[in-house]
Parts: sequence; C-alpha cells; structure tokens
Amino acid sequence: MNELKSRIHDEATDLEYVLAGDYYIPAVELPKDDDRPIEKWGRMHRAYLEETNPLLLNHLIWTGRLHTYLSDLDEQAKGRCQVLIQQMAAAEGVTENLKRRSQWEWVKVMNSIVNRAEENIKRELIYT
Repeated sequence: MNELKSRIHDEATDLEYVLAGDYYIPAVELPKDDDRPIEKWGRMHRAYLEETNPLLLNHLIWTGRLHTYLSDLDEQAKGRCQVLIQQMAAAEGVTENLKRRSQWEWVKVMNSIVNRAEENIKRELIYT
C-alpha cells in the first residue's frame, strides 16, 4: 500500500489537510490581524446563514474568512443605515426646528424612520 502524504491540498475547497493518524484534518488558522468587532448586523447575518445556508457558513469558517466577511457586512450595513436615515429625514422634513418645537413628535417620526431604514437593511443585506 502507498504511504500517505503528511499534507494535501484540496483544490475544490482550497483547504490544506494534515495527516493525523489515519485521518486528514483541515489545517485551519484564524486570521490574527482582524480585530474589528462584529456587531448587530453581522450577528444577524450569521444567524441567517446558520438557518438557511450552513454550507456557506462552514466554508467561511474553514477558510478563516468568516470574521472578515461579517465585519465588512456589518460596516456596510451601518453606513447604509445612516445614509437611509439621513435621506428619509430630509425627505420628510424632519429638522432641528421640529425637535425644538415638539420633541415627542420628533421622536415619533425619527423612530419610524429608523425602523423603516432597518427593515430596508434587513431586506437588502442581511436576509439575502
């Protein structure tokens, strides 16, 4: 019988495997230089991947790209949400003048805008 190689590379998955006894185990190392936090949007997308696309989630984990992927998505979603809130507030005439006149009205309108912007983010980025 042929001698087993100590390391092999799988082109289909782009993973390295190390021989441990009679089994090949993926040689996975987590990236050490990405210390960005994964916040609300990244956690929501990870939960979505766990339910709907576990193969992609596992691939991202095994290739060590999950943290970067979720951090990038989180930053993109936060930026997009801020832009949407600003655009919606401008379109609906929500100004500092309204805030001075009627704080409760301003809070009500801004809460509505934030909720609609977050729903758009969920539909466009998180649940896709």
